[in-house]
Amino acid sequence: MVSPVWLQIKRKPSGAYLIQGQHDVDQGWVKVVTKNRRTKILPRVLFDGWSGSDYQALFTREDAIEDCIHAMLDFVKENSFPGIVLEVWSQLGGQLRRELIHFLTHLAQEFHSNKKMIVLVLPPPISGHDQSPGMVNKENFDALAPYVDGFSLMTYDFSNPIRPGPNSPMDWIRSCVEALVPDETSPYRKKILLGFNFYGNDYVPGGGGPILGNQYIEIVQKHKPKIEYKEKWGEHLVKYKTGIGEHHVFFPTLFSIQKRIELAKSLGTGISIWEIGQGLDYWYDLL
Repeated sequence: MVSPVWLQIKRKPSGAYLIQGQHDVDQGWVKVVTKNRRTKILPRVLFDGWSGSDYQALFTREDAIEDCIHAMLDFVKENSFPGIVLEVWSQLGGQLRRELIHFLTHLAQEFHSNKKMIVLVLPPPISGHDQSPGMVNKENFDALAPYVDGFSLMTYDFSNPIRPGPNSPMDWIRSCVEALVPDETSPYRKKILLGFNFYGNDYVPGGGGPILGNQYIEIVQKHKPKIEYKEKWGEHLVKYKTGIGEHHVFFPTLFSIQKRIELAKSLGTGISIWEIGQGLDYWYDLL
């Protein structure tokens, strides 16, 4: 599956729902990517810019739920897409879970009755460094798993500029999967798509942020830094110095990606890449 990030769903002041971003849909590209292949194009639909009152208006009326679902379903049918990848859970910050699950199960049923797929983006069930409970738990997952075709699990962004460190430690990835589906024989394991970051982070004292493949190559070529493999994280750490201090760069490598593919196989899950084009071209030799 390939999920282009073209679309947003919006609620108009009138209460109607519409899909924005349709002008970005490139049907010529879709034909090229899918020609003589089994590739499915499931565009991502993002709940973007919604207020608390927008969600309340949606969740408290069954006719509003129907209207919202059909705005997405009609778009999918009109454009002959097999389904969508839906990103809404993180936007609510873990709030209104019961109402959201009701909406999502109804949406999945409607999509399935029209032979369309639904993949749901989920935040990790365990937060980063402090290992506190995340915005989703096993109970939530169990309620959705019978209805949803797949879960794109955001097992990345473990660290941030406030608490710098690895992007996606191996032990944490495993813990996230086991928190949602502790039974390794469960058929729901295979519905999880482990999130692989194809970007990295360059941390400096007091800050830093994401970098892409071309920036990483520039760092290596210019500074010729030492590259260390950290076994406890399953990631490589690159250190170099500039006028603002020592940089700590965490960026995927062929070896770290291979380790995560092996982990996904051992856990019985699939994989989900965020995002194609951000990393280095030769990584795709592993896939």
